[in-house]
Amino acid sequence: MYKILFVCLGNICRSPMAEMIFKDLIYKNNKRFMLYCESRATSTEEYGNNMYPKAIQILQEHHINVERNIVSMVKKDDYTRYDYIVCMDMENYYDLLSIFQGDPDNKIKLLMSFTGRDEEIADPWYTDDFDTAYNQIEEGCTALFNYLVDKYNENAQNEQI
Repeated sequence: MYKILFVCLGNICRSPMAEMIFKDLIYKNNKRFMLYCESRATSTEEYGNNMYPKAIQILQEHHINVERNIVSMVKKDDYTRYDYIVCMDMENYYDLLSIFQGDPDNKIKLLMSFTGRDEEIADPWYTDDFDTAYNQIEEGCTALFNYLVDKYNENAQNEQI
């Protein structure tokens, strides 16, 4: 099973949107045995809050099931608990390097890197552009999902040989 942790600054917009979109992909494709995900924040400023209402609204508009998401913080031991730690922008990336004191196993990735583009996902809390954020996150999550399913199938096939 691959365990994925989605990370953004406050864990109220981008990373919980990614978590919900990715869970939707998992459930619709019956891959619960293969994939697991959660989301966390690098900052304490929203600690204990729920997902931002506009983030919930855009997910619901796209028929994505929204689970209750209370902000939680990235912890140092998350590095060993997850196979992929997927962040939304370079500020998150550098925050994670600091929290984990490096990335010796090369687990920290930008979400959009799975699309072949190393672009950042702007924080819609600041830009108020939830449509663009949703589209980028959905594209990144789909690419990550396909990458992991292919990797899982390849590993399963190699084990049979």
